Amino acid sequence: MGSHLSESLLADGWEVWGVDNFLTGRRENLEPLRRYPQFHFSRIDVSRRVPRAEVDVIYHLASPASPPRYQEHPLETLEVNSRGTARLLAHAAACKARMVLASTSEVYGDPEVHPQTESYWGHVNPVGPRSCYDEGKRFSEALSMAWRTSRGVDVRIARIFNTYGPRMDPEDGRVISNFFVQGWKGAPITVQGTGRQTRSFCYVSDLVRGLRALAEVDRVEGPVNLGNPDTEHSILEIAEQIREITGSRSKIVRITRGRDDPERRRPDITRARKILKWRPRVSLEEGLQLTSEYFRSVVQGTRR
Repeated sequence: MGSHLSESLLADGWEVWGVDNFLTGRRENLEPLRRYPQFHFSRIDVSRRVPRAEVDVIYHLASPASPPRYQEHPLETLEVNSRGTARLLAHAAACKARMVLASTSEVYGDPEVHPQTESYWGHVNPVGPRSCYDEGKRFSEALSMAWRTSRGVDVRIARIFNTYGPRMDPEDGRVISNFFVQGWKGAPITVQGTGRQTRSFCYVSDLVRGLRALAEVDRVEGPVNLGNPDTEHSILEIAEQIREITGSRSKIVRITRGRDDPERRRPDITRARKILKWRPRVSLEEGLQLTSEYFRSVVQGTRR
């Protein structure tokens, strides 16, 4: 997501300082950005320090985001969403910059309200296997609001729903990447549990537009959902679509479902439509086709 956002900003003439510690980030995603002379990159862990660059806008996207990755790095996930967020908020205050916090639909946990509105407080297990991410993001939201009310930092909170597209890590363990890699390899497509649980998938270009709109609007109070409410499908349906797109003969097999895996996920984007004048444009069918070629090249070795 960070590389797509940076590329969009650079194409519009912004000067961009990119930061990553590569705990889960991929170096190859930086390659399309290096042709821009106004792109600067530093390998930095924002939990430890931040660049000294004077900036107008900070997009805080730093955190492991897929369940296998944040469960592999629970302490780092909590640290970047606490200390890392605090350091970036302090930098925003010093620069008098706006900050966009990339929060997540995971703050809603396994929701008892459907679709999920920003006013819903969530149903989260604070000590479960997903808590390092769920509670880390909930804390980062609380910290951001405290800096806003007590220090006047202009911070905006994006609650991001499932996002996909080219440049995803093929090994990050998420549904779309798993299914495409398995489909192109002809390996069994693994669906957790019954596969009836649902997700709403937003293509990355739509999400980038939403993040930029959130940064550019004059004023916004409270969190804003960013996702595609029109693409709620069961995991089993997604598996079948990807098997068809890849032309695979792979069997769909069921594996044990992860603990605290949410049953349903669909954003209410009324606030985004009203405040940001934003809505997704890319259909699930179009987005999956665009993503398929990327994963085909990864599996066939023509792209790393």
